[in-house]
Amino acid sequence: MGFDYFMNPVAEKIGWFPKHMPREERVLVHKLDLLILVFACFSTWANTLDVNAIYNAYVSGMLDDLQLYGNKLNYLNAVYFIGTIIFQIPSNALLTVLPAEYYIPTFEVLWGLFTLGTAFVKNYNQLMVMRFFVGVTSTPCWVCNVAILNSWYRKQELGKRNAVYYCTWPLGSMFSGYLQNACLTLDGVGGLQGWRWLFIMCTVITLPISFIGIFFFPNVPSRCNSRWLTPREKELAQTRLLEEGFAPSVGLSWKVMKRVFTSWQTWVFFILANLFWQTPYAAGTPYLLWLNDDMYPAQTTADINMVNNLSTAGMAISIVSAMFFAFYSDWRGNRWDSMFLAGILVLVCNVILLVWNVSNGAKFFAFIALGFCNGPINLVIAWVAESLAYDLEVRTIALAVINMGWAILALVLPLAVWQTVDAPRYWVGYIFSVAISALEVIMIPVPIYMERRDKRLGLHQIEKSSVVSTGLDDVSLDVANSLSANDVEKKDMGVVVVTEV
Repeated sequence: MGFDYFMNPVAEKIGWFPKHMPREERVLVHKLDLLILVFACFSTWANTLDVNAIYNAYVSGMLDDLQLYGNKLNYLNAVYFIGTIIFQIPSNALLTVLPAEYYIPTFEVLWGLFTLGTAFVKNYNQLMVMRFFVGVTSTPCWVCNVAILNSWYRKQELGKRNAVYYCTWPLGSMFSGYLQNACLTLDGVGGLQGWRWLFIMCTVITLPISFIGIFFFPNVPSRCNSRWLTPREKELAQTRLLEEGFAPSVGLSWKVMKRVFTSWQTWVFFILANLFWQTPYAAGTPYLLWLNDDMYPAQTTADINMVNNLSTAGMAISIVSAMFFAFYSDWRGNRWDSMFLAGILVLVCNVILLVWNVSNGAKFFAFIALGFCNGPINLVIAWVAESLAYDLEVRTIALAVINMGWAILALVLPLAVWQTVDAPRYWVGYIFSVAISALEVIMIPVPIYMERRDKRLGLHQIEKSSVVSTGLDDVSLDVANSLSANDVEKKDMGVVVVTEV
């Protein structure tokens, strides 16, 4: 008998396919990985590349060419996030009614065109306009992709897939630095500076990726029309989610918004996720400007190349961290212990940077270790998906609310506590980081307590009629008709018991 990829022991040992998973389900999961992860990862990688290109361009000639002195970089950052904030919740609300395979790629084309426009701006005001529209049009990328990704997999599969998806963010940031170095060799070609070529190349990369989404990306399981999945596979996809307590779509209404804003998950994870997103902040722009101002201030071509290359180190280690903690947390069956370890480390690193009067080696360790602490961030998203398994619409919009918090903080904090004129010392920024790092560690037990309380009280046992009769399309009804006798008995009882996280 020949080698069977789907039944190979290596995939079982690393936990990609659980040992008990039948071959038919493994084939389905493999297809989902190709259909969902490939586009979602390439799309987000291109988005991160395009969004972060401005920071590499800033230290590679844009600063002087457009006279971006003082806090203008922060204002450019702010106007980008204003565009993102405005469209966060509307974007995911639209996702619940529009076909994802057309909606997300369309906006990818739009942000690619605005990125191209950035290459030809003549002054600061034109650059502000481009950054605003890049913010608006790139919004559906992360927040919609992550909603679709977390709508197809079992709970024990979510950690690893979210980690793979997360890795596209540091890879995009890393590649931006490498691409800028390559574009410096084009300086003067066509009468354009090297940093302008960076935005042109970003567009050339971005636009073709949108067609992958149009042809391959599926919608949520209950509204899936993918030509690449058979009717039986669509049925199996929904059946296995029902077994995990993941409810199908029941449609968008004002009641959904009420459930979003009265759910404890929305607000607890809003706080926890945004603490985890903000505490390693120094691994980004502050680290880049420390390299640029203190370590390689001469601004020779060799220095610029070194800054762009070293700026990717924290991103590289976050990829290793993300994969390690994803496999570990799936194996452990919980998310909190990995997040607690990262919380302790991020606190130590921010204390080192607050002290500041330490060796450059100690500072470098702190910046890089903060990059390592970025790895477990994706576990928060998996935890949100698991905790809100019983309501797809609430889960989708709650993810947008949580991410909107990140965008608001990304807008406010650089202006309030991470002002460019304070670089590289950032005294106020590091005081703030130490404070929220301590709060982060204290906050981790809260969702654990709330989930155990809900289980004890028997909450989130939702009526089957609200899941089956009102919200399922024809494909979903096939799943409902294929339920076992035991499931039919549960249907008659009127409840679905949500599996413990």
